[in-house]
Amino acid sequence: MKSKIHHQPNGGSNNGVITGSDNGCRSESPSPPLSPNRRVLRRQRRQTLLRASSFSLRRNLRYLLLLPMIYASGLLMCVGPFSGLVGWVYVPGSVYRSPEIYRKLKDDILSDNSTALELSSVWKYKRRPKMPKPCPNSTVSSHLGLTRESSHLAPSGYLIVEANGGLNQQRSAICNAVAVAGLLNAVLVIPQFEFHAIWKDSSTFGDIYDEDHFISSLEGYVKIVRDVPDEIMTRFNYNMSSIPTIRVQAWATVNYYNGDVYPVLKEHGVIRISPFANRLAMSVPPYIQLLRCIANYNALKFSSPISTLAEKLVDRMVEKSSETGGKYVSVHLRFEEDMVAFSCCLYEGGRAEKSEMDVIRQKSWKGKFKRRDRVIRPDLNRVNGKCPLSPLEVGMMLRGMGFDNNTSIYLASGRIYQPEKHLAPLQEMFSRLYTKESLATPEELAPFEGYSSRMAALDYTVSLLSEVFVTTQGGNFPHFLMGHRRFLYGGHAKTVIPDKPKLVLLLQDMDVRWEVFKKEMKLMLGESDRKGVMVPRVRKINRKTSIYTYPLPECECIFHLSSNFSATGNIQNLGALHPTSNLMNTARL
Repeated sequence: MKSKIHHQPNGGSNNGVITGSDNGCRSESPSPPLSPNRRVLRRQRRQTLLRASSFSLRRNLRYLLLLPMIYASGLLMCVGPFSGLVGWVYVPGSVYRSPEIYRKLKDDILSDNSTALELSSVWKYKRRPKMPKPCPNSTVSSHLGLTRESSHLAPSGYLIVEANGGLNQQRSAICNAVAVAGLLNAVLVIPQFEFHAIWKDSSTFGDIYDEDHFISSLEGYVKIVRDVPDEIMTRFNYNMSSIPTIRVQAWATVNYYNGDVYPVLKEHGVIRISPFANRLAMSVPPYIQLLRCIANYNALKFSSPISTLAEKLVDRMVEKSSETGGKYVSVHLRFEEDMVAFSCCLYEGGRAEKSEMDVIRQKSWKGKFKRRDRVIRPDLNRVNGKCPLSPLEVGMMLRGMGFDNNTSIYLASGRIYQPEKHLAPLQEMFSRLYTKESLATPEELAPFEGYSSRMAALDYTVSLLSEVFVTTQGGNFPHFLMGHRRFLYGGHAKTVIPDKPKLVLLLQDMDVRWEVFKKEMKLMLGESDRKGVMVPRVRKINRKTSIYTYPLPECECIFHLSSNFSATGNIQNLGALHPTSNLMNTARL
């Protein structure tokens, strides 16, 4: 450890010895005796220097003590409770002024169709990731030195998982459950879904996915059953809560499952893991990673009611996009009431909006937002890019990028917050704006009403097959979609990812000109194009670079495993890719 070095002030004393200019070395020959007058002057000069040095030291110490206090006060002013007493500190980009900017630029925006993008040429990057080695053999027996023909290792027991969250959080849990079952050589029971107070969807696995297809697609890799056999349940008096339940740590490693979970499974013949979300590390052996790929892109096919209606919606979007070659833009718009409330962002509703959001937060999340350590700063949330883009902001961004009024747009969304007010500007900028509600008849949508996950499955499929996908807030839905689109489009997500901190600054500058705004949006589109093909190095896969978002090159090989994959590129029954096989052909070209 380095010791601290203290420096003497120039001209200071050291035990009464005066240091000269000899770099700290004392003179070998004594100085001549001083006269009385010179001795008095030297003493006075020495006392003056000591007083000055002492004053300087006290002043420096005062500043050293003061600086941390100033820094701490600054932090409190920005993010701490003190800001609530003195008011907000203005930060550029922190105020929602987009409607004012739109009113100023509206004429320029609506009249500008001179630089319309050709949807087929939006994406410029053609780089593809390296092709992987052949698919690893994922059967447990092969990794134990056995062959399928000679022997099958007896299963270690039954695995029960309870997936929670919305559609895509559940999807992640299902894929991870398949991987864990393969890792433990367990029989997987069809996953159960928890009823969530936010999503309020009582759908079962079979309501959303094709159970028969799920079971048959994983045959030879992981055995799937619909229920725990009676001989097992009788041991626990048919009481699910009596089955040994393990609370697995988040992002648990392979070693954890082998060392802590496997012995319990072998002892009892059945275990239950609840909750089961993000309970397996992203970095796992290749044969386990392959199970995730097969589950996500082959085994998880939407149920017949969902895929049938989804196919109709895609066909109708293609028909309405005839002027752009059947290509359309899908926007995942997270501007529902609960999302606006959860983000703690404010728009232009003033005190009434704040009060309304406070009530919604209390109703849905109880006291989560009223904890003493919770400081709600809508302005800083906006500056940091944590606020959902409003429909108006999405429209301005897309028009700036060059998408003109002839572009067909599909909105993947729940019920928009104050739709009459917030959707009007977007409809002005894009007259060909559609939703599942406008594309389907009330009779077609009736079986899906009240089931958020089934509705999300429709949005997922229509967005998956769009030429351009726009994500506005993040979350499981866009991450899974970007990965699925990379898988479908040869490594390119074809996704617009807004730079929201940059966007909020532009949308608060009352002097910004339309030409300047357009230039910045073109740069943003180019950056999305570049990021769309970024593929992380395999050895660096972690929870932020998940295989669900970056499936290539690992998952590419499952095309060769699918008996439905033909030389023409036609993909049938490949997860959510089942509908609209005509679009699949063009997607793989």
